[in-house]
Amino acid sequence: MSEPSQAIGWLGVPLAIIAGTMRGGTPFLFVSLGECLTEKSGKINLGLEGTLLTGAMAAYAISYLTGSPWLGVIAAGIAGAALGAIHGWLSQQFRVNDVAVGIAMIIFGSGVAFFFGKPFIQPKAPQLPTIDLGNWSQVPALQAALQISPLFLIGLAIAPLMAWFFRSTRWGLFVRAVGDSPEAARAMGVSIFKVRMLSVIAGSFLAGIGGAALSLYYPGLWTERISSGQGLMAVALVIFARWNPIMCLWASLLFGGAQALGPALQSVGIKEGYYLFNAAPYVLTLLIMIFTCSPKRTLNGVPGALGTDS
Repeated sequence: MSEPSQAIGWLGVPLAIIAGTMRGGTPFLFVSLGECLTEKSGKINLGLEGTLLTGAMAAYAISYLTGSPWLGVIAAGIAGAALGAIHGWLSQQFRVNDVAVGIAMIIFGSGVAFFFGKPFIQPKAPQLPTIDLGNWSQVPALQAALQISPLFLIGLAIAPLMAWFFRSTRWGLFVRAVGDSPEAARAMGVSIFKVRMLSVIAGSFLAGIGGAALSLYYPGLWTERISSGQGLMAVALVIFARWNPIMCLWASLLFGGAQALGPALQSVGIKEGYYLFNAAPYVLTLLIMIFTCSPKRTLNGVPGALGTDS
């Protein structure tokens, strides 16, 4: 180990957590923002795990075949939007349950990703470039911590833009009206089917890009286990964030930091309880569901039509 690496000592733990927060939080950010948009329209998409996997596979495959990781990102978004279109149409049919459709889409999206992704498990695809803010330092750990993905910065920009969209635009008003009171939206002449369809498609497009962040940035490969349940965890994250895009940003960073805790401690030689620390995001998800799903607790910001058949 080099002298700079030895000198950094325990400082490497917060640096690793900071780096992991940005890396691990990027997929959470895109998926949670996509689910926030979907749920604001009164629909819930539990199939985002399949969308995340399909997006990751599409991004990796197109990046490998074309040599352009940015084309891979676009392909991931399109793949996610295609699954969103299927989900949006099915979930609005008569007597069709959102949860049942979501479970079916997890199976379908995962199956599509595994089937078409088999040839791309071994090849190495070009990765997204990073913005290196730590070149001034001679400490490798600091350099690694300050490598930022452009996707993370794009996600940072989308969160306030989405908040502005909901608050200040005509289409944002339509989405909120359809999600809070479909009857009132219908009286305004708003097409509930169209608004929800577009919301689910746009939300799934963002979730697909979250998959691209997994395969083309961190961990930067394609395997069938790459998502680790992040699509399902994003649903709990949106509840925790109270359907607020800005809060989704902070909650995504929290989940990313929890995900980085185990590897950060391992980097300084702490191996006892390593798997327990790796389970931190799942424990956090469970705690959020326990504390927010109490029948005596009223959730602020929840769309009025969410979970209903209207």
